[in-house]
Amino acid sequence: MTKEVITDMKAHMEKSVDALRREYQKVRTGRATTGLLDDIKVEYYGNPSPLSQVATLSVPEPRTITIQPWEAKLIPVIEKAIMNANLGFTPANDGKTIRISLPPLTEERRKEIVKTLKKMAEDTKVAVRNIRRDGIDSLKKLEKDKKISEDDLKRAEKEVQDVTNTFVAKIDEVLTHKEKEVLEV
Repeated sequence: MTKEVITDMKAHMEKSVDALRREYQKVRTGRATTGLLDDIKVEYYGNPSPLSQVATLSVPEPRTITIQPWEAKLIPVIEKAIMNANLGFTPANDGKTIRISLPPLTEERRKEIVKTLKKMAEDTKVAVRNIRRDGIDSLKKLEKDKKISEDDLKRAEKEVQDVTNTFVAKIDEVLTHKEKEVLEV
C-alpha cells in the first residue's frame, strides 16, 4: 500500500521537475536555442501551427537562429509572428531564410534572469512539498483505516521525506546548471 503512494508521489514530483526544465528552455540565455521559439504559432492555411511544423529551425552559431520556411510565402507571416511574440529580437530575411541574431545580454539583465530562474525553482520546490504533504495525508488515511500499522506509517513518512529531499536536490541541480549558462559571458 505504501509503495503505491510513494511511487505515485515520485511520478508527480518527476513531472514537476520536467516542467521546470521545459520552462527553463524558454528562458533566454546568452546562447541561441530553438527552444526560444517553441511557443510561437504561425497562421498556415488558416490554422495556427507551431513554427517548428512549418519551417526548419537551426542554430548555426552561438548567437544566431535560422528559420528556413518550407514555403517562401510564409516568410512575412513568420517574421510578423516573431515580432508579435515580444521576445526582444528582430528577424531579418534574405528571401529564403530568416535569421535572428541575439543581442548579448547585459550584466544587469543576466542578474534579473537569474532572479526569475530562482523564483521558478522555488515555485517547483513548493509544488514538490505539496505533493509530499498529499502523500503523507494519503498514508495517514491508510493508517486511520487500519490498512497499515503505525510503524509502517513512520517508515513510509521517512521514505517520503527522503524522496522529497532527493527531488529538491534535483531542482537545485537544474537551477545551478541554468544559472551557470545564463551568467556565462
